[in-house]
Amino acid sequence: MGKGNLPKSGNIVFFDWDGDSVSDHVGIVEKVENNIVYTIESNSGDKIAKLSYEKNSPYIMGYGTP
Repeated sequence: MGKGNLPKSGNIVFFDWDGDSVSDHVGIVEKVENNIVYTIESNSGDKIAKLSYEKNSPYIMGYGTP
């Protein structure tokens, strides 16, 4: 699934923190509301965290279906 589509709960979200087109991190999409993607991520400051990003965040590379 490309970056332009809204993900669904359970999708994998791929992140590129440094803009080099290589995935640096992954998370699981918890939900999407009002163009905000809510995620569950591990290894976030050495813990599991619930985070959120705007749908068009430059850090989101795209989504996958497990």
